[in-house]
Amino acid sequence: MENISQDKWYITTQTFPELLHRNVTQFGERRAQWWKTESGTHQTLTYFQLGRIIEEASCGLIEIGVEKGDRVALMAHTCPEWMQADYSILCAGAMTVCVYPTLSKDELTYIIRDSGAKVLYVQDGLNLAKALEAWADMPSLEKVIVLQGEVGGDDPRILDFNALCFLGSNLRAKEPKAFSNRWKSVDLDDPMTIVYTSGTTGKPKGAVHTHASINAACRRDMEPIGLMKPDDVLLSFLPLSHTYERECGHGVAMHGAITLAYSSPKTMVEDLQVFKPTMFMSVPRIYERIFMALSAAASESFLKKAIFNYALKVGKKVVAARSDENGFVDMSEEADLTSGIGPLLRMQYQLVDKILFSKVREKLGGRFRFAFSAAGALPADLCKVFMAMGIRIYEGYGATETCNTVNLNRPNKVLPGSVGCLAPGVEGRIAPDGEWLVKGPNNMLEYWNNPEATKEAFTEDGFYHTGDIVEEQADGYLKIVDRKKGLMVLDTGKNVPSAKIESCFSLSRYIDTVVPVGDNRKFVAAIVIPDFDAFIEYFDANGIEYDKDALAFADLGAAPVCVKVGEDFIRNAKLKEMVDEEIKLANFQLEEYETIKKYTISKRRLTELTGEVTPTLKIKRNVVMKNFEKEIKDLYK
Repeated sequence: MENISQDKWYITTQTFPELLHRNVTQFGERRAQWWKTESGTHQTLTYFQLGRIIEEASCGLIEIGVEKGDRVALMAHTCPEWMQADYSILCAGAMTVCVYPTLSKDELTYIIRDSGAKVLYVQDGLNLAKALEAWADMPSLEKVIVLQGEVGGDDPRILDFNALCFLGSNLRAKEPKAFSNRWKSVDLDDPMTIVYTSGTTGKPKGAVHTHASINAACRRDMEPIGLMKPDDVLLSFLPLSHTYERECGHGVAMHGAITLAYSSPKTMVEDLQVFKPTMFMSVPRIYERIFMALSAAASESFLKKAIFNYALKVGKKVVAARSDENGFVDMSEEADLTSGIGPLLRMQYQLVDKILFSKVREKLGGRFRFAFSAAGALPADLCKVFMAMGIRIYEGYGATETCNTVNLNRPNKVLPGSVGCLAPGVEGRIAPDGEWLVKGPNNMLEYWNNPEATKEAFTEDGFYHTGDIVEEQADGYLKIVDRKKGLMVLDTGKNVPSAKIESCFSLSRYIDTVVPVGDNRKFVAAIVIPDFDAFIEYFDANGIEYDKDALAFADLGAAPVCVKVGEDFIRNAKLKEMVDEEIKLANFQLEEYETIKKYTISKRRLTELTGEVTPTLKIKRNVVMKNFEKEIKDLYK
């Protein structure tokens, strides 16, 4: 192993089976995984215990016929078993094929057929049922392994995880070197995983990453951040099926040999108090929800609201006072948030920090160091709000194909509204049409079974086409304008970035989503999805009647939310008045040609179940345009 940093001893180059072996042998007594069971008790595994489970499961895969280079699919929510299954595959010399557990039977079938996966890990009976229903259409699939719970029946094609580990322990007894021989055969340049893109514009493509490219990505991410310490805890709640949580979260944590604690968006708030994490990965949507929850709690009384508003006003003044001429703010862990400001402002800040901000930080567990934001733009105003509260969020930017980060705000130099400058080891340039092109050892090897798409994804000199239009700001920092395919061109020739319009509603209390439309049209229109739960609360508090029988709720990862309302709900005069006010407020922030001239209010949310949103909460614009075709035509009549 090559050690490239004296202080950050963990920035090393090796395969992921080698990394696991290092942690098991050198840090065996350290806590590796920590989670809550269904009964509410806590369970932990040390790195030594984790290594034993992975060895048995990996030997089990070898025993059922998994060869080096085979594909093994993994379909589960973020949980301890996901990581155990992942490393069992990698140590068997195979490739992990990531499958979102929320995908439909048809989407599962497509990925298994395209990848040629021989074995499929599923979390529970729900996804086992999908696999059983589709098995006849997946000719490469030989075995399904259920990670949680026991498997009944006598179908020899189906095993539970314990049964797999039992097979593995028997093989280990017969062939003591079976495990070490296999994992030691893995080279840095061997393919490690296939991660399918969300398919926002067509069929999903399988991005192939090697051990080298993901290791390079981990080294890249560890260089700019603070030193990881043995008592650090990383809270994991985003999908491990995506490279963001798997590499930036788990990959980095494994390098630092720190604790991985498991949560979900549904239980995250209470889990912050339980696990007291020092860091986590998140997306703008989660930060928006945290702020909206704080804002809603502050609205419970006139006094609370007045204190909240005053505190934010003082906090924003501090952020402005600490910003340099280009807007950069030092948010490193050692920075004193009251340095460089006047005595009166310092006194005001210390007061509001004691009354409010310190309590917010305590709600994060009291040990919080920093968090990252990616997979969408973090609004500049929201970034400043968290800065004001002393909560460090470092926004970055990347793609599945680049194994995440190609740009990142530096801890001592955060520019709100920006995705930062180039990450260590990454090259970048802006194409004549404004597209951001990047190159580095973290880039994918290819798209699986798709040489044409692979060729289209790169320039002749090896730069990856990100598909995002950017604007350069001070010191090489970048602002994402929009996806190339999200840039609307009016029939007047004006370019309108849909992302700019969408961001105007990021902190809206009563609007959940806005989808702008306008390509080849005279003006911008929009599909508006209200925050039904906020309006239900408002209607109930103000005695406004509506058809409660028409409401439909669903669990979308957090608490159950309202996903559909009746026609009377969206026709309510007060709702229409409040939505219109939000539209007007947004239009004040836009150029005249960008403003929303007409809109339609939807009576249902966009969800994964309708195919309009990806598992990472990106809107599939082409699907939305198709599903709302009639409503859009009516807007332009």
